[in-house]
Amino acid sequence: MSVHKEVKKVTTHILQAMKARGEKIAMLTAYDFSMARILDAAHIDVILVGDSASNVMAGHETTLPITLDQMIYHASSVVRAVDRALVVVDLPFGTYQGNSKLALESTIRIMKEAGAHAVKLEGGSEISDSIKRILKAGVPVMGHLGLTPQSIYKFGTYTVRAKEEAEAEKLIEDAKVLQELGCFALVLEKIPAHLTKRVSEELVIPTIGIGGGPDADGQVLVTHDMLGITKDFHPRFLRRYLELFDAIRGATEDYIKDVKSGDFPNDQEQY
Repeated sequence: MSVHKEVKKVTTHILQAMKARGEKIAMLTAYDFSMARILDAAHIDVILVGDSASNVMAGHETTLPITLDQMIYHASSVVRAVDRALVVVDLPFGTYQGNSKLALESTIRIMKEAGAHAVKLEGGSEISDSIKRILKAGVPVMGHLGLTPQSIYKFGTYTVRAKEEAEAEKLIEDAKVLQELGCFALVLEKIPAHLTKRVSEELVIPTIGIGGGPDADGQVLVTHDMLGITKDFHPRFLRRYLELFDAIRGATEDYIKDVKSGDFPNDQEQY
């Protein structure tokens, strides 16, 4: 019997057990009650309330503008929908970098006001003080290495990270630091597949890949990308399972036509 099928509530310990058994972890994003309810009913293992809400919900070009208050709003909406999945919430840009006291305050707000189960932070050894402080308060932390979208202006591009040996070695070193600090899992974004494999084999904690090949202990996608709600995003790592942009647009056009022709509502659709 797989861990995925038998567990009633996913915890950080369950994810560790899944890695130990070689059972892959499935993670998707959600930012609202209705979508989170669907994902949880499908038995997704982890729901990430990502700062990608800045892009897909608010239409910003980067993840930088989203605020802590907005993340708490999205996270609380998701938590109210979920019975089974582990809910992880991104700490947004400017709420933890370089200030471990602020990092803890931001985390406490997310945990108390949203009812989240864990937080995620981008970065390696440079944010170790913030991670230590959050963990000391008893809050589980998921790390995030590779392409870290909050640092987009430093990178200047969303291309694959850690292709050069020096950056790859730094990533491996940072991954081990995050594990030693006590992170329960690690997202590896847009790095070469062979590096994902090496990090996943060398770490005891689970790795979650996005654009890093099949050898991570789990995978994550942005739900709006996976369902084809977003139209203009075509990275190599994205598999679209539906084309909802076209389906919803078609349904809307049909509704408009029926209203304008007087066909809706009909005799059965009135009181």
